[in-house]
Amino acid sequence: MNLSTLAANAPKAELHLHIEGSFEPELMFEMARRNGVKLPFASVEEIRAAYDFSNLQEFLDIYYQGMSVLLCEQDFYDLTWAYLTHAAADHVIHTEIFFDPQGHTERGVEFADVIGGISRALGDAKDQLGISSKLIMCFLRHLPEEDALATWNAAQPFLSMIDGVGLDSSEVGHPPSKFKKVFAKAKAAGLQLVAHAGEEGPPEYVWEALNELQVDRIDHGNRSLEDDKLVAHLAKASMCLTVCPLSNLKLCVVDDMREHPIRNMLESGLLAMINSDDPSYFGGYVNANYAAVIEALDLNRSEVETLLRNSFIGAFMDDAAKAQALSKLDAYLSGV
Repeated sequence: MNLSTLAANAPKAELHLHIEGSFEPELMFEMARRNGVKLPFASVEEIRAAYDFSNLQEFLDIYYQGMSVLLCEQDFYDLTWAYLTHAAADHVIHTEIFFDPQGHTERGVEFADVIGGISRALGDAKDQLGISSKLIMCFLRHLPEEDALATWNAAQPFLSMIDGVGLDSSEVGHPPSKFKKVFAKAKAAGLQLVAHAGEEGPPEYVWEALNELQVDRIDHGNRSLEDDKLVAHLAKASMCLTVCPLSNLKLCVVDDMREHPIRNMLESGLLAMINSDDPSYFGGYVNANYAAVIEALDLNRSEVETLLRNSFIGAFMDDAAKAQALSKLDAYLSGV
């Protein structure tokens, strides 16, 4: 069995997945028709052709455009369920999903409809697909912190459905420290904290996420490798980095997959693991991301096994669930 097949069939967790970024063109077109929303595309093929961008901002422009067809609770259920069926096919048994309420409430969609549809699908996935999950509410960093605080206030009736908060959207020019107040509120409420940092932004943004926001996990973190002190700190703290290889390639964070830093991260003792980020836009779900780095970097079996284990070690599962998942992975690996 080659290592891409070994990784593909292994039980795994995915910890960096934007549910709006799993919007396949066929489903987007279907929802546009049923909701009477006119897209600037005549066909599914035109939508796919538009998924050709060279940086984060170009991607975000079409990403927010696609959101416009999501109007009611059933839309958010269907979107989430579509991702979960892909995840099940990739042997994901635990997923931690980001959602961007500001991208919907600013269009007049009710917060209750957004979180209601997503949460209902996650519940059904637990029962029908055996996938456990956590839900992470992200704040859009290109907007003022006042908007994030308003979203935090709107989320109060639904906190029992939310496991953590995160920070996404345009990184450059929007340092994590901009959101110190809202993250402090989330921490006081007992939620887990994550933030995108060190993708396009500098290592200083990773330091800010750690020191100013007190995050429990770093999303991306590629540019951490530019700062030896930061690498040592992340390794000592066993801070998980949720790395997204195909996203990095598509957004020109790396120019060639053979230059991807995932092996350097592992060799530096970092708790790095693999995710798909926005799979419908970046060309592949989680197994495709494993295959891309295994092939490009010629990873060995020990490295692949470490990445798989790290997916559970970095998860916000309770200790018993984490131990059970790791045991299931070890049983699989011992048999192949």
